[in-house]
Amino acid sequence: MAEKSVDFASDYQFWMQKLSVWDQASTLETQQDTCLHLPQFQEFLRQMYEALREMDSRTIVEKFPTIGQLLAKSCWNPFILAYDESQKILTWCLRCLVNKEPQTSEESKLNSWIRGLLSHILSAFRFNIKEVGLFTECLGYAPTDYHPGLLKNMVLSLVSELRENHLNGFNTQRRMAPERVASLSRVCVPLVTLPDLEPLVEALLVYHGHEPQEVLWTEFFEVVNEAFLLKKISLSTLAVVCLWLRHLPSLEKATLHLFEKLISSGRNCLRRIECFIKDSLLPQAAIHPAIFRIVDEMFRCALLETDGAPEVLAALQVFTRCFLDALGEENNQLKFALKTYFPYASPSLTMVLLQLPNDTPQGHRHLILKHASELLRNAVEGQTHRSHGGAFETWFLFVHFGGWAEMVAEQLLVSGAEPPEALLWLLAFYYSPCDGSLQRARTMVEVKTVLGHLLKLSQSATFSARDLQAAAEESGDGNLRPPAFYQLIRHLLLSFLLWAPGGHTVAWEAITLMAHTDDIAHEIIGFLDQTLYRWNHLGINAPGSERLARELLTELCARVQQETDHRASTSRGSGSQRPRDSC
Repeated sequence: MAEKSVDFASDYQFWMQKLSVWDQASTLETQQDTCLHLPQFQEFLRQMYEALREMDSRTIVEKFPTIGQLLAKSCWNPFILAYDESQKILTWCLRCLVNKEPQTSEESKLNSWIRGLLSHILSAFRFNIKEVGLFTECLGYAPTDYHPGLLKNMVLSLVSELRENHLNGFNTQRRMAPERVASLSRVCVPLVTLPDLEPLVEALLVYHGHEPQEVLWTEFFEVVNEAFLLKKISLSTLAVVCLWLRHLPSLEKATLHLFEKLISSGRNCLRRIECFIKDSLLPQAAIHPAIFRIVDEMFRCALLETDGAPEVLAALQVFTRCFLDALGEENNQLKFALKTYFPYASPSLTMVLLQLPNDTPQGHRHLILKHASELLRNAVEGQTHRSHGGAFETWFLFVHFGGWAEMVAEQLLVSGAEPPEALLWLLAFYYSPCDGSLQRARTMVEVKTVLGHLLKLSQSATFSARDLQAAAEESGDGNLRPPAFYQLIRHLLLSFLLWAPGGHTVAWEAITLMAHTDDIAHEIIGFLDQTLYRWNHLGINAPGSERLARELLTELCARVQQETDHRASTSRGSGSQRPRDSC
């Protein structure tokens, strides 16, 4: 035993000298020497702990008066503390030095000093809660009080330092080193869902140094974004904007997450879609043009991939409405010109599309619709190099501000006058943007024919659903037309049913004749839902038409669900049913 004690004392002096050398010189050679000797030093620490655990704190200080220096130099050496094993053994050694019943001011000061070293170890590196529990008793705290108190104080201190760092700018004497900021973000990776850590996560996200490259860890952005999308943490809009601006893959993932949520929830009414979109914070974050442009581009790709699916189109229009609402709440005067959000469109066209025709008196409403049509037509057909891409870009801008085509149809049916060519062109372009001029002109003629038949029916005392169906079938020359054309005709018939007094009595029978397939039934459900949503946002007062639209929507949803349930119950091997759609 005496021999071991002599060996330990000899080793003690050797390692004191080593630690002094490592502490005084921070060169590549000393770092290499530290790493080379670490296994031997860890073995020394184990031996020292075995010796210290047999003594009380007063005996330790008497026998090893410089042990505080040795442990302090070890705790402040990042190469030693980087190893979990070193952290644990140093914690055990420091625990042995704590005097549970200090009787002098010197012993109280030593306890306070040891607490500082223990806090440094805990704040600099991640600890298992069991390891923390080894020394909480010695610090005079119950574990339930100590852990949250220490964490909160540590977080507040770091947040304050980051904010001061942000305000001081280039004042390097008071700035947190970029390496430490990076280290903080790395330490936070497994802890971002802790409620007490949210202020630090926010402070890191909004922190902006003056380094040419991003200092925060990529993994930090990824786990924060994942936790935010799964509602495991709550972040301010500012923090979310900073996250998505600093790490674009997170923004793309957030947008795809919204798309997946809309798809997995089945066919949703627009009110629910609006809730999903607002809850995503994407419209609020899109006030920053860079975020808007990326989200907008993803909507463009989705429309191209789905060949202009009505569900994607409706989601885009709801997103744009939410974005414009957020823009209005942010500032009455735009911080960014509209050109920054829609760089490929003429500002005059964008400004016209932003207006709501329903704000215009009924007698002059057709003028604004006509003006919008002329600007769009000039943008499409007045291009030097006409292409499907060019027409699509104009259409893509047009469909952001949903409801124009429906307004045109309503205006044509309510006015009862000869349909202006500009409004016919607007309808034809909305439903088939990539048609050439000749094809679009043919569509305009056929739509005009249908409108003529519908206006004659509206003047009749009575008419049947079969009469309405015959009026639609008389359009065209009998050749097969694209699906978009028949969709246009169906939407004209639906608008007629809602607005023509005689249409109310035959509405359900007419819809039953139209909805001869599931796809058409869902299309009609979408049209009715979108019409009600638009009327609500524009404040259109049409009690009779609104009541009819709600009744038709309810009845059609119920019928579709019944047919779905019947097929599910009769199909062989059916083990589950699709959840009910909420309309």
